[in-house]
Amino acid sequence: MIPDWLKQIVGKNKAALRQARALRAEDSLQAHALHTVCHAAKCPNRGECFNCGDATFMVLGEICTRGCRFCAVDKKRPLPPDDNEPQRVADAIKEWNIHYAVLTMPTRDDLADGGAAHFARVLRAIAATTPAVKTEPLISDLRGDVSALHTILDACPNVLAHNVETVQELYSAVRIGADYRRTLTLLENVKKYNSKLLTKSGFMVGLGETPTQISVLMRDLRSAGVDILTIGQYLAPSVRHYPVQRYPEPAEYETWKQEALALGFKAVASGPLVRSSYHAGALYKEALLAQTLAR
Repeated sequence: MIPDWLKQIVGKNKAALRQARALRAEDSLQAHALHTVCHAAKCPNRGECFNCGDATFMVLGEICTRGCRFCAVDKKRPLPPDDNEPQRVADAIKEWNIHYAVLTMPTRDDLADGGAAHFARVLRAIAATTPAVKTEPLISDLRGDVSALHTILDACPNVLAHNVETVQELYSAVRIGADYRRTLTLLENVKKYNSKLLTKSGFMVGLGETPTQISVLMRDLRSAGVDILTIGQYLAPSVRHYPVQRYPEPAEYETWKQEALALGFKAVASGPLVRSSYHAGALYKEALLAQTLAR
């Protein structure tokens, strides 16, 4: 059963969806015919973020070709990439006056490059329309295709994010079609291609993982060169999804944060409702400062 303290936080964020700025954000998304992972993944922070002028744009549609049991994104036959989408995303970012843009994608195993070329077009359209905007692509594993990864990196993002999502022992039950080592290798390959580019990953708790497995996961991410880490509570989107095993108390998130910082992560966000893109701009600045001081 969801604890009362967590219900109160979620309820407050839902109420924020009725505020003026959040309503304007919804209107803008409809006007530009855009998708957000905020909607597709049923993010509990949507009200808070929309009222702050934040959103995570979801390019390449809102249909995923894999069947991860934790995710609310639709699993159907996806449509071909929309050639007009890159400019629409760029125009919406300009209209919202966004300074730090997070963009994600569903897994598109139906496309030869996993959608990398289209994603790179989005990043370049943003750079051409609003050159000062920082970008953080949160990408799929691209089936381990290094050339596809390079296509995205050549579009010059400020952070490259790819989520590990859960501990290795739960992959077969939770992340169908994904591979723990492939995720780590992708993150390692980012650093091999551009050692100065900040990398980011995140995982959920409450799926049945043990404290030891969490510690191993964080060490593996650091060994892969990951700079920024997010840790948040798994909330099952429906009764058909993987069931929540427990709800860690807030104090546990602080313990994980301190452990992660001690391992050498440059910035860490850890809390019940933390998600991959939550306060992403602030985390980027924190990590950038740590990177600069370390030189």
